[in-house]
Amino acid sequence: MSLFCVACAGPLEYRLLKRRLLYAAIAVLAAFQGAGIAQAAPLQFAGQPVSDDARQAARWITEHADNQRMPFVIVDKRAARMLVFEADGRLRAATAVLVGAGPGDVSIPGIADRAPSSLLPRERITPAGRFLSEPGRNLQGEDIVWVDYDAKVAIHRLRPGASQAQRLKRLATGLADDKRVSLGCIVVPVAFYERIISPVFGQQNGVVYVLPEVGTVQAMLGALNAS
Repeated sequence: MSLFCVACAGPLEYRLLKRRLLYAAIAVLAAFQGAGIAQAAPLQFAGQPVSDDARQAARWITEHADNQRMPFVIVDKRAARMLVFEADGRLRAATAVLVGAGPGDVSIPGIADRAPSSLLPRERITPAGRFLSEPGRNLQGEDIVWVDYDAKVAIHRLRPGASQAQRLKRLATGLADDKRVSLGCIVVPVAFYERIISPVFGQQNGVVYVLPEVGTVQAMLGALNAS
């Protein structure tokens, strides 16, 4: 069954049940494999600019095998960068990204019932946390990767249109503030999506860690460790 976006709305009850079952299956698998998880490869960032927060998160994820043998992504909102890792913790690629225009770590209440055009700039938040990603499609048939289906947040290509040229310029600058322009989705260059994201996360589940910008990474990881 296809997964659709806001653009991509689908039967919520079915989605929630499917997600609960999937998380339960992963938890059971992890319980059986926990003692036998292979030692993660030493973290290497191949000369990529990586913030202290992203380094700390990557180290914690690999040391705790929290990605449960799935490929994973770290989205560093403060730096407006994405790091894509293999299942064993090796960095595969990195890129600048566009993220939500509004600062914050939690999606506004009732966002699933709001039209995208109705969202004020401060409401256009990319939520922080740990998310099980899923391949999907929007109503135009474009393949996307769901991060938080209920908050209508996905990873997708930079789309053509009147704003494309300006957004390309924003992606090319060294200023993170220039990249706070999306409705909440995580927007990557077309070539990066097609070369890095689609072949892996467009075909299977993965884990996406969106780092907080209001809260701390330490608090986020502590909450994950306690869950």
